Amino acid sequence: MASIQTTAPSGRGSGPRVLIYSHDTFGLGHLRRSRAIANAIVEEQPGASVVIISGSPVIGNFEFESGVDYIRIPGVTKLPDGDYRCLNLNMNLDEAVGLRQSLILQAAKSFQPDVFIVDKEPTGFRGEVMSALDYLQGVGCRLVLGIRDVMDEPALLVPEWDRKEAKQALIRYYDEIWVYGLKEIYEPLAALHLPPEAESRITYTGYLRREVPPTRSLTRYPKITKQPFILVTTGGGGDGEDLIDWVISAYETDPDIEMPALVLFGPFIDRDKRRSFVERITKQPKLDVLSFDNKIEHLMQKADAIVAMGGYNTFCEALSFDKRTLIVPRTRPRLEQYIRAVEAERLGLVRMLSDYREPRTPERMAEALRGLSAQPRPSEVVVPGLLDGLDRVQERLKALTEPAIPFAPAFHQAAE
Repeated sequence: MASIQTTAPSGRGSGPRVLIYSHDTFGLGHLRRSRAIANAIVEEQPGASVVIISGSPVIGNFEFESGVDYIRIPGVTKLPDGDYRCLNLNMNLDEAVGLRQSLILQAAKSFQPDVFIVDKEPTGFRGEVMSALDYLQGVGCRLVLGIRDVMDEPALLVPEWDRKEAKQALIRYYDEIWVYGLKEIYEPLAALHLPPEAESRITYTGYLRREVPPTRSLTRYPKITKQPFILVTTGGGGDGEDLIDWVISAYETDPDIEMPALVLFGPFIDRDKRRSFVERITKQPKLDVLSFDNKIEHLMQKADAIVAMGGYNTFCEALSFDKRTLIVPRTRPRLEQYIRAVEAERLGLVRMLSDYREPRTPERMAEALRGLSAQPRPSEVVVPGLLDGLDRVQERLKALTEPAIPFAPAFHQAAE
């Protein structure tokens, strides 16, 4: 491994430079997690500079702390059959990936980061970060793979990583692997049977605590939020139609559900579905709707309870704001949300309602909604280190960017 430069180049600021690759081919989850990490870095180290590389079409809708900026690369989108296509450009997918790869490499060469954090995929989308990994490893940049608490069920994760040669990339390139969760809840890489030297690089950080943004949301909230209400959120909304339909059907079937609900669509919901849902919601006095709120944390704090699909970010927010939460996990094409919900319910942090093995009836949802007001809050369960994720990330970043010491850690020697 190349030696690490410990003095700043001429004209370079004293704070560390961090480049984050956000794997965001679908939804908002990866972007929002990367944003939380970036903001936490510059809050802890005011002299730091963080650049997020993202293909998200809505990244410009979010606020970032001073010291954080982003580079928008051409977007790709996931099709219903699981394949991908270029989001806006009139070029085929291979051309788009080639362009994205070139831009990522150029950003790495121009920015000269001290640390490169890659989100979720060791090789990036279709291998697009490999050139940057080769270059940055050669100049001594520290390489970190950051992954959420649950990736997928082992039967699907192992062949997927084999196909992408992701395990080999993890072993070859990454100095550290940060799992944004707890080992006691789930071990996302256990099925890969990593060699001991790679296992030794794993740090379980705990979940990433969220805070309410310092500035108010510009979104005008409906009157329903002036009383106790349930917030129904599906994140980006691109795959949340079943949940929204199920909630609406519960209110249509059972007018005695006491607490009203606010449905938050998300920016990626299908237009025709959205129109149909709005027509149904306007007929229900206990339902209202918002299209999108880029500062959803304010709504989370106001809500009495939350109904959500159980993606990583929403789960972190429910824990952070101590909200009674009903998780209705997506089970296709991945069981990630279902696995997370099962483990969280086991600990008593949330309740789960799933159509994975039982039918999706309005009566089941209505019963679950009525039970939310009596459900324990997450804070009533003591799980050590549960929300320490950003603190651990800050600690590890400082360790990685401190001046080199005479003797390198043993696992770095093994990696060489």
